[in-house]
Amino acid sequence: MNTNKVFIITGASSGIGKALAIACVKENNFVSISARNESKLNEVWNELEKINPTHTLMVVADVSKEEDCKKIISQTVEKFGKIDVLINNAGISMRAMFSELHLDVIRSLMNTNFWGTVYCTKYALPYIIQQKGSIVGISSIAGLSPLPARTGYSASKAAIQGFLNTLRVELLKTNVHILIVAPGFTASNIRNTALVADGSMQGETPREEEKMMTAEAVANKILHAIKKRKRLLILTAQGKATVFLYKHFPKLADKIIYNHMKKEPNSPLP
Repeated sequence: MNTNKVFIITGASSGIGKALAIACVKENNFVSISARNESKLNEVWNELEKINPTHTLMVVADVSKEEDCKKIISQTVEKFGKIDVLINNAGISMRAMFSELHLDVIRSLMNTNFWGTVYCTKYALPYIIQQKGSIVGISSIAGLSPLPARTGYSASKAAIQGFLNTLRVELLKTNVHILIVAPGFTASNIRNTALVADGSMQGETPREEEKMMTAEAVANKILHAIKKRKRLLILTAQGKATVFLYKHFPKLADKIIYNHMKKEPNSPLP
């Protein structure tokens, strides 16, 4: 990765966002990190300052709020003077059958995952165009194939892809790079904070985190894909196999995905 680039990373208080921020600062880039949780974000900021003082800006923000997204962009430009890369990473998940789901849960996911991406992209776009930079959307395998008991999550991630794929065509003459990232299951806290049917947090992950791809490995692959200006990055062998199977053998894939997700501890699938 080239040095002295200015990155904005949303959802940077943990997981992939934190790993991206650390990797960027280690390569002598400037990073604007944001998240809702001020105490956790401050911990990341302190860690980054130890690596490379003065290279980090911390903005406490909820990307589901348009004004907060404006604040992220304006404070970043005020401090660093430009934006080279916007990584829309902030996201929340869910786990419940749609038949039992409070609709406010889907609204929450769309507001954070989809609208957060739209808001940040909207206000960062003039600066990204100026730098011929990159816009990155952290989607999911769930945006490319079904993930039962995660209707709101799959819908929000598919919406991100539709938005960014279309924006790429609109920006064809600007030399702006757009990357869509579809991680498979990644070791992070997104399942701990996933919302259940009534909108409360799940609390404990139903999956074996130690067997998943690490957030650090995902971050390194994302940064490499930005450098190579790739369009789509699909991660994990299981993720790639799922996307391939669903594209070419959708009916069979439905059954395999159902049976696989049914094996989760306390699965809501009947």
